[in-house]
Amino acid sequence: MGLPASVKTRFLILSDTHGMRFRPDSNPSQQVDVVIHCGDLTTESKLAEYRSTIQLLNGLNAPLKLVIAGNHDFTLDTPVYRQKLSEASRFIDPALIIKEYGDYGEAKKLFDEAREAGIYLLDEGTHHFVLDNGASLTVYASPYTPSVGDWGFQYHPKQPHDFAMGAVDVAITHGPPLGVLDHTLSGVRAGSEDLFAAVARARPRIHCFGHIHEGWGAKLVTWKKNVSESPSHFSDIDHGKSALVENLASLDRKMPKPTGEKYYATSHCAGDKNPAVPGNQTLFVNAALRDTSYNPIQLPWLVDVELERAQ
Repeated sequence: MGLPASVKTRFLILSDTHGMRFRPDSNPSQQVDVVIHCGDLTTESKLAEYRSTIQLLNGLNAPLKLVIAGNHDFTLDTPVYRQKLSEASRFIDPALIIKEYGDYGEAKKLFDEAREAGIYLLDEGTHHFVLDNGASLTVYASPYTPSVGDWGFQYHPKQPHDFAMGAVDVAITHGPPLGVLDHTLSGVRAGSEDLFAAVARARPRIHCFGHIHEGWGAKLVTWKKNVSESPSHFSDIDHGKSALVENLASLDRKMPKPTGEKYYATSHCAGDKNPAVPGNQTLFVNAALRDTSYNPIQLPWLVDVELERAQ
């Protein structure tokens, strides 16, 4: 009798930590298979903040930790950092800047050295892993978000960005797709249209992100049978068969408010109330830990799904 074709796999997903570290009483100590950090590792892209984030990741109980950059992590985007350093050098001694922010490539070197602890800083593209639990994991990663600002890893909203996402288990992006967990406080949707189209075509088991702090939450989306020529959240999601797991508005309506949690857990395996069927459903997770005032009060997500066993 052979081993089961699928393996239950547990993820701890977080984003937008901005250099914070967990207090001892709030550190999620649960054993998981994979930790995912969806970017904004820092607030100001300083070396000390990167070191704090690596310490935070080292304190989480997982053999594999996958990390991407966010727009605040501009020193990891060398062309942007060169431009910023050139502009700032007219007013500040470059040696003082480099002392705080590092030389070109110095922040990335910190993560290269952290690989021995199972921490992988992922470039944009597709990456493959065989997990300790025997599962095969394929992820697509992208730190890019649409903006007219001068932060890192950004593209102009009126210019397309190619999220070249094939058949993957998990999509890890810094920003949200247009139409899913991307509402700002002003009510505007701030997600990427190009990203939504890529996810609608690829239909991963999980798409996790952050960036829009007030969009924290999770939603299990059921896709319509056929993909539109120009996919959108209006035309390609079967809203009647989709289920909100949680968001900030639904949390606020619950009385009494939950206290003492270290994560918000949800499971979407066979036999669960809302299983995530590959190709039919995608669990979207906005895992931003800081609120809009940058208070670290929002919870990371503990997510169970099934992955195919590695051959």
